[in-house]
Amino acid sequence: MASEISPSEYKDAVLFLATAGIVVPLFRRWNISPILGFLGAGVVLGPFGLGAQADQIPWLRAVTVDSPEDISQLAEFGVVFLLFMIGLELSWERLRLLRRYVFGLGGLQVALSCTVIAGAAMLLGQPAPAAAAIGAALALSSTAIVMPLLAEKKRQHSQAGRATFAILLFQDLAVAPILITLAVLGRRGEGAFAARDLLAFAPAAVGLLILVVAGRLLLRPMLRSVAKAKSEELFMAASLLVVIGAGLLAALTGLSMALGAFVAGLLLAETEYRHEVERTIEPFKGLLLGLFFVSVGIGLDLSRLFAEPLTILGVTAGLIALTGSVVYGLSRLFGLTSKVSLEAALLLAAGGEFAFVILGSAMETGVVSRDIGQTLLVAVTLSMFFIPLLATIGARLGGRPGAQPDALPVEPGGGEAAEPSVIVIGYGRVGQLVSDMLSRHDLPWVAIDRDPKLVETGRRSGGRIFFGDASRTDFLRLCGLETARALVITMDNPDGTEAVVATAREMRADLTIVARARDARHASRLYELGASDAVPETIEASLQLSEAALVDIGIPMGLVIASIHERRDEYRKALNRPNALSGRRRMRDPR
Repeated sequence: MASEISPSEYKDAVLFLATAGIVVPLFRRWNISPILGFLGAGVVLGPFGLGAQADQIPWLRAVTVDSPEDISQLAEFGVVFLLFMIGLELSWERLRLLRRYVFGLGGLQVALSCTVIAGAAMLLGQPAPAAAAIGAALALSSTAIVMPLLAEKKRQHSQAGRATFAILLFQDLAVAPILITLAVLGRRGEGAFAARDLLAFAPAAVGLLILVVAGRLLLRPMLRSVAKAKSEELFMAASLLVVIGAGLLAALTGLSMALGAFVAGLLLAETEYRHEVERTIEPFKGLLLGLFFVSVGIGLDLSRLFAEPLTILGVTAGLIALTGSVVYGLSRLFGLTSKVSLEAALLLAAGGEFAFVILGSAMETGVVSRDIGQTLLVAVTLSMFFIPLLATIGARLGGRPGAQPDALPVEPGGGEAAEPSVIVIGYGRVGQLVSDMLSRHDLPWVAIDRDPKLVETGRRSGGRIFFGDASRTDFLRLCGLETARALVITMDNPDGTEAVVATAREMRADLTIVARARDARHASRLYELGASDAVPETIEASLQLSEAALVDIGIPMGLVIASIHERRDEYRKALNRPNALSGRRRMRDPR
């Protein structure tokens, strides 16, 4: 007999889903990051918001969270999935190209900001370990808010956008060492640092080695096997297994789950399954990251803002001014213009989501007192609410993305991270020939196919081939369709070709789309869906046979080529007319 279901057990989950259903559409309509909405919703629904009035107004219990602890445990997966996606978006080529700005500019920003903030904390009476944790937490900006804002404003490829990405990338890389260091500080308490404390890093090093070796040996074969099954459900299950499994394996060796997921993402970034995994994981990342920020809002005691307004506002203003000044000064030192430096400084001036992770860990280990930690979290949250405004001001001051001379390197055409000029859908014999011709003309290209064997063969020969479904908008966007010059569809599946043409044309009205058609009727249908050119197999075969025959029997090649081109143009014009095949001047399909 099934046990009775208690609606109260699911109240918190329903509240979160209702919040997501209301907050995300509303905030997107206002062009505000939904993360700020999740933070605000957490504050309102938490024990320090409406929950504080539940004793006086009993009906408020129905719209407030009962078990913040249960939500916070699940919300930790939000950071795990965020770190996985960050690792997945990296590539060795991108790191190599931007190494001066990632490890130079980014490294100096983290080190200098951390040192100055820690020094200020020590002057205010904090012990050295607590000051170091506070400095590390407040030196990091918000990847989860800043990068989507840059994408929405189409400034991610501007100088300021690339400089911001480089700094955020180093900040993300620095999170794992910071968390490990905090764990060591928490274990040793107030005692002096000894050489044996370095042994605390040994399990972490072994864990990282296991993750890397296991990932290299197992990840690609596992995903290849799942891809051959051609089941989206199985691929989704495998993707989730990679994220959660890597996180749990890291946790077993003393590392954070987030670090394990980051390493797994980094290992998958160079594989042919990168974009398909990214597309599959993105909804889970967005939802769980929203839950993470809701849990952060639930734990924030904003009554501190009213109890200590001058302190919290002073910390918030000081954080924005200090971090912004450091970023601006270092950007100028690295040769960026004043406008670019100012835009990057405004984008990175506020605190970020990893402050909650680092300060939470520091409070749990006793490195930072809870009273100080909560006050700082309120200040960080307040600073994050200013990010959209700071980004808007920065975009206006920065001017058009291409208005300044480019001081940052642009990713070359041959790199894994480069934006393709042409996207080839289908990597069979036709797709391979098209790709070869593109390479002969030095045009960077990316190919997509659903056959794991073709993808693997293409990757072995040095091509940029990805496994995935090209009829999906999000997948095409990940492959670079928004900046590509042309899309070439070589699939021999008429229905699949039509779906890709319709999707691509809906995404971009100005895109050149050249599609392979089965016959004249199919070509006419592709023109109706928005193809720039449709090439029927039967017509092209007839023209090529005619050309070979005419040349072989002695007709001058120049005349033959001219007549072939003329006939091809006649076919194209006829097929491109609306209802070309149903009118009185219907063109017969030469088969």
